[in-house]
Amino acid sequence: MNRLSVVIITFNEVSNIGRCIDSVKAVADEVIVLDSYSTDDTVKIATDKGALVYQQKFNGYILQKNNAIQLSSHNLVLSLDADEALSEELAASIAIAKAADKAAAYSMNRCNIYCGHPIRHGLWYPDRKLRLFDKRNGYCGGLNPHDKIILTQPVSTVQLKGDLLHYTYNNFKEYQERNEEVSTVAATSLFNSRVKVHWSKIFLSPVWAFLNGYFLRLGFLDGWYGMVIACQTTSQSFKKYYKLRQLQKKSFQKMNLQTIELKTTA
Repeated sequence: MNRLSVVIITFNEVSNIGRCIDSVKAVADEVIVLDSYSTDDTVKIATDKGALVYQQKFNGYILQKNNAIQLSSHNLVLSLDADEALSEELAASIAIAKAADKAAAYSMNRCNIYCGHPIRHGLWYPDRKLRLFDKRNGYCGGLNPHDKIILTQPVSTVQLKGDLLHYTYNNFKEYQERNEEVSTVAATSLFNSRVKVHWSKIFLSPVWAFLNGYFLRLGFLDGWYGMVIACQTTSQSFKKYYKLRQLQKKSFQKMNLQTIELKTTA
């Protein structure tokens, strides 16, 4: 049977970390928490629940998660965020996967919970994630803040039964504030990766996000919550590309100014 390391990154997750660790107790052979110097009781709670806690400065989601993976003792790794937890069905599926040892990577559906309400449609479900994998065959990649596990070689991937529960926002204000933060981080990541987008992306991408999430993916079946999510997804898309264009504009202006200064001093 495989032995499993669960790795979690944290910063001020006092309201989440206990639930996360409790949900993996039945399947984890060790729990690694990489904390970014929390100022609340996150570290105490994690330690009291048996986790091995390490601390380092936050260096972005991707690098932080890769560092957490490197701290793990076992090859089979389950990477979680502190605001996530395994459903009982998913925990049972992981236990079976450990015993069977038939694949090097496993994906699962993530059920996002907004204001205590499970979202079952739209862009938020099934929100499939690959989180359980052999670390010899993969690593955390993508663009901040949207990290993902990237497999370095072709391996079989098995879809597990059960949901990864993601406790998102307790109220609308939290959602708005997070949207502002995520759109800024995403725009900066795209800019640093030299991704170029046409100005029309600012308008077309939000429109598609709403139509796809609310109508084509049946987000309206989640009622008022589905409408809020569709509107906020639209807003985040607009802000991300608008901020990216602003960064590109500032960079272009700076290059032109430097060119003028060079010509003046020549």
